[in-house]
Amino acid sequence: MSYPRRRVSSHPPHKPCYLARWTPARASLGRGDSQSLEAVTMIFGAFERMVATRFLKSRRREGMVSVIAGFSLLGIALGVATLIIVMAVMNGFRADITDRILGVNGHINVYAVKDSILDYDAKVKQLEALAGVLSATPTVEGQVLVTSERNSAGALVRGLRHADINKMTWVSDHIMDGSLAPYIEGEGILIGSRMADRFGVKAGDLLTLISPKGNVTAFGSAPRTHAFPVAGVFNMGMSEYDSSIIFMPLALAQIYFKYPGSVTNLEIRVNSPDSARAIGIQAGQVLGPGVQVLSWEQTNVPFFNALQVERNVMFLILTLIILVAALNIISGLIMMVKDKGRDIAILRTMGATRGMVMRIFFMAGAGVGVVGTTLGFGL
Repeated sequence: MSYPRRRVSSHPPHKPCYLARWTPARASLGRGDSQSLEAVTMIFGAFERMVATRFLKSRRREGMVSVIAGFSLLGIALGVATLIIVMAVMNGFRADITDRILGVNGHINVYAVKDSILDYDAKVKQLEALAGVLSATPTVEGQVLVTSERNSAGALVRGLRHADINKMTWVSDHIMDGSLAPYIEGEGILIGSRMADRFGVKAGDLLTLISPKGNVTAFGSAPRTHAFPVAGVFNMGMSEYDSSIIFMPLALAQIYFKYPGSVTNLEIRVNSPDSARAIGIQAGQVLGPGVQVLSWEQTNVPFFNALQVERNVMFLILTLIILVAALNIISGLIMMVKDKGRDIAILRTMGATRGMVMRIFFMAGAGVGVVGTTLGFGL
């Protein structure tokens, strides 16, 4: 009795892959379907995610791994939340300070190279005709010494028209004592709350100002001294302005500082602070030689540089916090690999490739990072 001979394949035997038996896509492999490889890849992706999730779950003898993963997740969440909060506060603080500074000083300042600016009304019309310019304000500025029975200190006097002071809402809307009525009539000055407290004055009192630009006599130049009534006291919330700036009617400032028919500078306000430098170049071309044009960024360089340095330092510190949390994830993955050595061996025996095992642990670490970052944004 003869038996049929078994046909021996000339091809080398394949390494068994038991993971493929778990997938419905294995049936399509024998049909030569062009999409079979993509199907297996998708199933393997789901399998890798399932194993990574199981690895992150705690068991009694492997609980330390999950504890480290939990602390890493919490560290990333708190680090991201703190970073977002601090950067938002810093940005808000910078925006608020910028609004206060620009609310008083304007976006562009035009100064006379020599003495003062003549025919300022015509120059104001030329500047207001430029695209992007909202207004141009003639101003007289001068340094004075403020004296009283209690104290004496230096201050900056700014002479403005009453229509222009009304546009400065940081001043006109923050009058805490007195009113703008005497200022509009050209008889009173406005001082800050800190200056009023320092010199012990209130609305209606007299405040003595001494200007170095005095009268020339046979014995030399004598300081110019005059007592002005306080029309109102404002509170801007910035000590630099509340303690050292005095607003005076423009006509009165021209007489006191001896600038008849002229001003010391022109303040320009634009619709976008970011375009101040470009518009300043145009303003310099329109006005011609004899003036110096400075944008608000150039005028306040030290202050904003200090804010930027503080912001960068805070960002660096918070980034280091997140980096420490990321290192905790790496250390947790190293411990997980050591604890899961037996499971890795089983997966390799069942046909898992090195890439699959690597992707499993990569998904575990990435999952902790993504969830922690999402929680940080949510906080």
